Amino acid sequence: MKLETLAAEPQLQKITIEDDVIMETYGEAIEFWVYDRQDMKTFFQLASIEGDDSLEKMADIIKDIIYTEDGKPVLNESTVLPTPVMIKVVEGVVNNLGNSITQTLTK
Repeated sequence: MKLETLAAEPQLQKITIEDDVIMETYGEAIEFWVYDRQDMKTFFQLASIEGDDSLEKMADIIKDIIYTEDGKPVLNESTVLPTPVMIKVVEGVVNNLGNSITQTLTK
C-alpha cells in the first residue's frame, strides 16, 4: 500500500451524548463534532496525559478540538460548559478518537 492512499483531509464526525443524567437534566441528547484525524501535536498531548490532574489536562486540550456542525469552535476564552457536560464531552472524544486510531491502524 502506498502511503498517500492513507492521507486525507480531516472530516468532522458527530458525537452524541445520550447519557441518562444528561437526558434527564437537559431533556435531549447533546451533539458536537470533532475531526476524525488530529495533528501529531494534539495526538501526543492526549497520549502523554497522566497523573492526578489528568482530567483537567484532558479537558484543556479537548476544549480546542470540539466544534459545531459547521466547523466553528464550541468554546472560546470566555465560555465554559457545565462540569458534568464537559466530563461527558471528554469521555465522548476519548472514545471516538480511540476508535479512529484503531480503525486507521487496522485498515
